[in-house]
Amino acid sequence: MARYQVTLAYDGTYFSGFQRQVAGRTVQSVTEEALRRIQWRGTSLLAAGRTDAGVHASGQVIAFDLDWAHDCETLQRALNANLPQDVSALEVRLASDSFHPRYDALARTYCYRLLCSPVRHPLFERYVWRVWPMPQYDLLVAATQYLVGEHDFAAFGRSPVLGSSTRRRILKAQWLPRPPFITLTLTGNAFLYHMVRHIVALLVSIGQGAYAPETILTHLHPPFPPVQGLAPACGLTLTHVAYPDSQPPSNECDIPPVFGV
Repeated sequence: MARYQVTLAYDGTYFSGFQRQVAGRTVQSVTEEALRRIQWRGTSLLAAGRTDAGVHASGQVIAFDLDWAHDCETLQRALNANLPQDVSALEVRLASDSFHPRYDALARTYCYRLLCSPVRHPLFERYVWRVWPMPQYDLLVAATQYLVGEHDFAAFGRSPVLGSSTRRRILKAQWLPRPPFITLTLTGNAFLYHMVRHIVALLVSIGQGAYAPETILTHLHPPFPPVQGLAPACGLTLTHVAYPDSQPPSNECDIPPVFGV
């Protein structure tokens, strides 16, 4: 019996989120079904985080214990042969018996992609939030700088555990313009429920001139007035989970999701 660490990618369009539910198709449920087909006897896999319905991932990390007589490459092939087409095991490796993808994580990186266009684009719509008018890049950058550091993000989301701290530390907040796309990279030690989507909604409103960049500060200080807007789930992707022995990809958010355009 050994513990395996797997990096998963999935298209969240037709999932009701990551976490297993009583009803609804989830990433966890289809992955556990695939594991059972290769003689996994566990009851629940471990995961780095729980993405919402419609949110994508290229760097979700899971772990499970399995009595497997072959190498990691063979396990990866077996998993992918049993997973549905919208989920893939990108990497499989042996982990220590004590490894936990959530509690051992140092940071998580999310990317949110905007498509700035007045007209829909059928090849991109399920992976971006199409916005118009185009947000002003300088306003986006000016507002985003206030997010970096440790703050109480109570206005932007709620903790997964009722009553626990809403303080989080943002290590990186950066926009990448590649017209007609603009992509936000956010790296933090952890995130609240809906936190990234509330941040993006407010930043887009600021970029479109509805609020001043300093409005961000209003929501980071008492009485923490809640952010009302929520960006669509389809634009959000979990791209990387950092551990003590891992290195982040150099350009994790640099390539739009279709055709690498």
